[in-house]
Amino acid sequence: MASDRSIHITVINGNTSAAMTRGIDAVAQAICSPQTKLVTTQPQTGPASIESYYDEYLAIPGILEQIVLDQTADAFVLACWGDPGIEAAREITQRPVVGIAEASLYVANMLAAKWSVVTTLHRVRDMVEKTIAKTGLSQRCASVRTTPLAVLETEQCRDATLAALITASQQAIAEDGAEAICLGCAGMSGLDTALEAELQVPVIDAVAAAVRLAESLVALKKHTSKQLTYRPPELKPILGYSDGMQPSDLRHLR
Repeated sequence: MASDRSIHITVINGNTSAAMTRGIDAVAQAICSPQTKLVTTQPQTGPASIESYYDEYLAIPGILEQIVLDQTADAFVLACWGDPGIEAAREITQRPVVGIAEASLYVANMLAAKWSVVTTLHRVRDMVEKTIAKTGLSQRCASVRTTPLAVLETEQCRDATLAALITASQQAIAEDGAEAICLGCAGMSGLDTALEAELQVPVIDAVAAAVRLAESLVALKKHTSKQLTYRPPELKPILGYSDGMQPSDLRHLR
C-alpha cells in the first residue's frame, strides 16, 4: 500500500470503446488528487459497450485480466455502472476495488434521503435494480429512470444525452420524490455540473465518486478482506485461459 509515495490508481473501462476510455480518463484525471498517479485502461477483449447480461458476462474475463496484469496500482476503479465482475476482482487482489455504481450510491446516500438512478436503455432496468439491491440500499432508491440512450451514444451525442438526462431527472424529482440523482453510466461522466445547474439537486458523477473513494481507501491503508468471501479462488485448472488466469497463479498476486 502507498505510504509516503504517490497513490497509484488504475481505472478500468469495462468495455472496449477507446473513445469512452478517453472520456472516463478525462473525468478521472480532473478529479483525482495532485499526488495521485492515475491510468485509465480497457480490456483487450470484450464488447464495445455493456447494455445486456450477455455483454456483461463476456466483458468480465477481460476486466479481470487487467487486474492480473497490473502489479503497480494501489487500487482499482471498475468504470462501468453495474460493476461487472467486482466480487471476482476482489478475490484476485488484496488491493481495494471500487465500482462506480457502488461508489455513486454510497455518495448519494450521504447527501439525500431518497435518490434516483438515471441510466441508459430501458432494457437495463433489471440490471440496475439488481446492482442497487446488492448494495443493500434499495429502500433509499426513489426510482430507476431509463432513457432511449445507448451506452455509446452517451459519449458521442453529448447534447442529446444532456437533454434526455434533464427530462428523466426532472420526472424522478417531481414524480418519484428523488432528492439527488446518480448518473447510471460511465459515458455520462462530466455532465453532472450542467445537470446540477438545471435541476438544483446533487448529481453524482459515478467515475468521480469512485476515484475519490479509491484514493481514500488507499490513504486509510485498507485492503480487501481475505477472511472468507474474497479469499483467492479455489485451486483447480480452468481450461482455455492463460497461465496468469489460473487460480494457482492468482495466489501470488498482491
